[in-house]
Amino acid sequence: MNIDFSAIKESKNLLAFSAGIDSTALFFLLLEQNIDFDITIVNYNIREESKEELQYAKDLALKYKKKIFYKEVHLESKSNFEKIARDIRYDFFKQIIKENLYNTLLTGHQLNDKLEWFLMQLTKGAGLVELIAFKDKEENEFYTSFKPLLNISKNELENYLKENNIKYFVDKSNYDERYRRNYFRHNFSDRLLNEYQEGIKNSFEYLEKDIESLNITNKPIYKISQLEIFDNLSDENLNIRLIDLSLKKRGLLLSQAQRKEILRQKEITISDKVCISIESEFIWISPKSTFVMDKKFKEKCRVKKIPKNIRAYIKEVNIDLKNLLF
Repeated sequence: MNIDFSAIKESKNLLAFSAGIDSTALFFLLLEQNIDFDITIVNYNIREESKEELQYAKDLALKYKKKIFYKEVHLESKSNFEKIARDIRYDFFKQIIKENLYNTLLTGHQLNDKLEWFLMQLTKGAGLVELIAFKDKEENEFYTSFKPLLNISKNELENYLKENNIKYFVDKSNYDERYRRNYFRHNFSDRLLNEYQEGIKNSFEYLEKDIESLNITNKPIYKISQLEIFDNLSDENLNIRLIDLSLKKRGLLLSQAQRKEILRQKEITISDKVCISIESEFIWISPKSTFVMDKKFKEKCRVKKIPKNIRAYIKEVNIDLKNLLF
């Protein structure tokens, strides 16, 4: 398998481990390349095997001298389990990364996951950027997320484990088609890759080059704390992409309905967490704040043409209005 680990040779890495095919293969591939890393795992206590998986993670950490960070979770309900589990998992990862100064979070996402994402977005009416938003590297607020296996199929990873007699676990819930992700995986993405793997790999490569040639920038023209200001690109399609990417870094995935509502309202709060304001020249994005503002501060903001839903956050984190470039 041709995998480029050069981007993480000098960084402090944390591997999101589950004991399944993907993360177990990545664990041993990292060992082979002498990449330094530690591991983290969350046990939701939903399946009987989960205790064995956690113990396997502990055994590997002990054997290969890796630090391990784990969390035990007991959910009262399985309703909306996938989203809740993901939120718990990534909140825990962020906590570990922040407290221990890791630079990079490694995940075992592979080619099947990438195609599955593509197909799911396609059925939602997504555009080109969203269709291939599942990228190997993504900059978050204080760490980088890296998916080094995106050009490797699940079958290739499983064969690697079998050939090297490496133990791994199979999560039986992955076969439950009540989960939309599993439905797409079993009925579409896995079948397509079994027959057209090389063509699909090439298509993703060409699509990513096409995006680069469009020269779509997603960098803010101004950023302080968690306030971001972007140029209004005078194109709703491009503007919503900027907003989508910014919110994704903040842990929020927009639905198609939310995207439409943002463009309709122009000034809006999403999920009671993030405020967005689309002005004639700029797009403002910040966390929601209920900090109390005095009349003098409000007037200064009005003169500066700072959107109403952004002002409280500026006051809360004490951003000097004189430093704003507008």
